[in-house]
Amino acid sequence: MSTSHEREPLLSRNATGTRKTRLGPHEISKTMRYGILAGVWMATFLSSVNMTLVPTMLPSISSEFQKSHQASWLGTAYLLATSTFTPLYGRLANVLGRRGASQVAVLFTGLGTIACGLSTNMEMLIASRFLAGIGGGGVNTIATIVVSDMYSLRDRGLAQGVASVFNGLGLGFGGPLGGLITDWLGWRWAFLCQVPLFVLSLLLTTINLRYVTKGKGKSTIEVLKRIDYLGSFTLLISVGSMLFVLSTRFNANIPWSDARVIAPLVISVVFFVVFVFAELYIAPEPVLAPFLLKQRIPVLVGISNFLVALCNFTITYFFPMWFQTVMLTNASTAGLHILPNSISMSLGSVFAGWMMHRTGKYKLINMIFGIFPFIGTILISRIREDSGWIQSWFSIIPMGFGNAVVLQTMLIALLAHIPESHMAVGTGFGQLFRGIGQVGGVAISSAIFQWKLDGALRERIDDPDAEKIITYIRQNARAVATLEPRLQRIARDSYSVSLRTVFFFASVSTLLAYIARLPIPEKDLDSRPRSNSAPPLPPSSAPSISSTAALTSKRRSREVEGGRFPDESEEPSVLPTPDSEVSEDEAFLPVSSSPTTVPRRTRRLSAFESTEGILDLESRRIGGSARTGSSVMD
Repeated sequence: MSTSHEREPLLSRNATGTRKTRLGPHEISKTMRYGILAGVWMATFLSSVNMTLVPTMLPSISSEFQKSHQASWLGTAYLLATSTFTPLYGRLANVLGRRGASQVAVLFTGLGTIACGLSTNMEMLIASRFLAGIGGGGVNTIATIVVSDMYSLRDRGLAQGVASVFNGLGLGFGGPLGGLITDWLGWRWAFLCQVPLFVLSLLLTTINLRYVTKGKGKSTIEVLKRIDYLGSFTLLISVGSMLFVLSTRFNANIPWSDARVIAPLVISVVFFVVFVFAELYIAPEPVLAPFLLKQRIPVLVGISNFLVALCNFTITYFFPMWFQTVMLTNASTAGLHILPNSISMSLGSVFAGWMMHRTGKYKLINMIFGIFPFIGTILISRIREDSGWIQSWFSIIPMGFGNAVVLQTMLIALLAHIPESHMAVGTGFGQLFRGIGQVGGVAISSAIFQWKLDGALRERIDDPDAEKIITYIRQNARAVATLEPRLQRIARDSYSVSLRTVFFFASVSTLLAYIARLPIPEKDLDSRPRSNSAPPLPPSSAPSISSTAALTSKRRSREVEGGRFPDESEEPSVLPTPDSEVSEDEAFLPVSSSPTTVPRRTRRLSAFESTEGILDLESRRIGGSARTGSSVMD
């Protein structure tokens, strides 16, 4: 799975003007571009399907393995792996190349899916779901990075909007497809039917994803050394232990003083401290870039992503339960009530991308449509048994549409406020908070739901064997329809109160997300910060920029990595000679024996700019503009 050719410099050390013939992301043919998009978006669809596939199959899986108390971990294991390994792919995209990182993600997801279909017990199935989740988060991250490579910042919103259609369709059809295939062929085939599509996705990306991106060009051993194993492991243990605390405390109704709650809580805190220390002082390529945490905009975007994802998955997992336990519908009908949300999310993503493409702005769109999720969740929290079909089916639409607009605009806001060279890391940063919000939405809302349901049942049931009845109702939602009329009425009322509390929790999270986004400023999408810079050339003598440009660029890059963008007025007065040692990955500009000094200047130009500051070398190399990129209409 070598990807060294993807990470080659644009020119070798000894180049004298001839450029490498490998294509950049903006100059590839339409056929190659569409092949890349088909491959990564197909994988995105399958990853999203796997997020919502399991809930409708839980009764069948639990019945076969006779372990219903572990069934919730089938969803949690996938989301846990997704949230903790997602940021790693932002780094892998830089050190392995786009194609290598994509292959890793698709292989993990595909192998995990195959293992799910072949599982012989609940423990193996949970482990297989975790394996699939390791790649699932990477699939979405790599798709975002690849689209960002091929399109300009202004066109990127529309392209990402189209990508979100596949994500929304996967989330929307995962539940219904799981139910239909389970009823027709059995739950195992719901996993195995995906395998041919994973193979096709892998082939499409392997064949087409070959464009050049500037990178380190290191050997495989050096690449492996730069992966943040410690950070990924400690984050996994910290988040996983906290999920275990919530599950044990509320699902099993074990008191806080119990060692089974205290021990994982302590482990979670300790490993979180180790994670922070590793990211700050140990990791060569930290999964959570510390310099982004020092900047206001990435932090605010991360908080918003966390709260929006928390709301999305709270409603996605618990809205169908309302119809099963309170309205007593079957699983297929209950799952279909999520479909309007998925459709509205797809439409919202395209709308947001189109508006940003047309206007070059994102702030106003976000402020107007960002309040929609709060309105939608309030409508959902007010649902009753006698609510009409309009509220039952369409109250979820404002939430889906608004959250999609928010996620698209916040992605572009994040990328607009960081240098192009940190685009992959920034994407992983935003996806990390989104992933933790997804798994947190399920875990926290489940804890709230179980706590409220337990209290509501105890208030209403005073039978001699009340404890047994309460436990039975809490652990088996499908049993509500089979209870005798008096207990059924109590169970339905208790589920109604508990679920509306969860829906209100989701509405609070959307309101907090809206408040967090208020300080994020508008930024022109036709410009962005650049991390690579080089000194300008005198118009008269016009010596070629040599290794000096690369060294200057490298110094600026290190300054950005450290959390500080260089001062525009900063300048070197003496440049190295052409014989100065420069690594091949730095020497992407022609070498010449030019003088070793340059005049004073007023600002530091990009490494891709000429002396006039308006013509990109990238433009001359590929016939387009490094700033504008490919048109989304190509």
